Amino acid sequence: MKLEREMMRGAGPTAVMQLLLNGEMYGYEIVEALSSRSDGVFELGQSTLYPMLYNLESKGIVSSKEKEGPNGRRRRYYRLTVKGKKKLDTDREQWTAVIKGLGALGVTRGTANPGLAMEGGAC
Repeated sequence: MKLEREMMRGAGPTAVMQLLLNGEMYGYEIVEALSSRSDGVFELGQSTLYPMLYNLESKGIVSSKEKEGPNGRRRRYYRLTVKGKKKLDTDREQWTAVIKGLGALGVTRGTANPGLAMEGGAC
């Protein structure tokens, strides 16, 4: 399942920061890792990723530098900054609260409150 644009706009930067927590990566590597590690949920093209990375970089959340990759090709590598690590911690807390709240409402699987669905009538 692929996320809709608005959901990706909210979750995408946090997913990218989480990947970069483990070390620097270049764009295509990020695209591939997002897709494979999320079972296809975070499938995005480079035309979506690069503006996201530029935005994160302008906010000081990631930094980048160009260097030679393993195959001799020059690539721009991105890494999480100290500010980015703090932002990721904050985002994790917020996502945990969102998931907990959605679970309490019965939106996420395995956490449904059967009485809640009946109280509001049919959806």
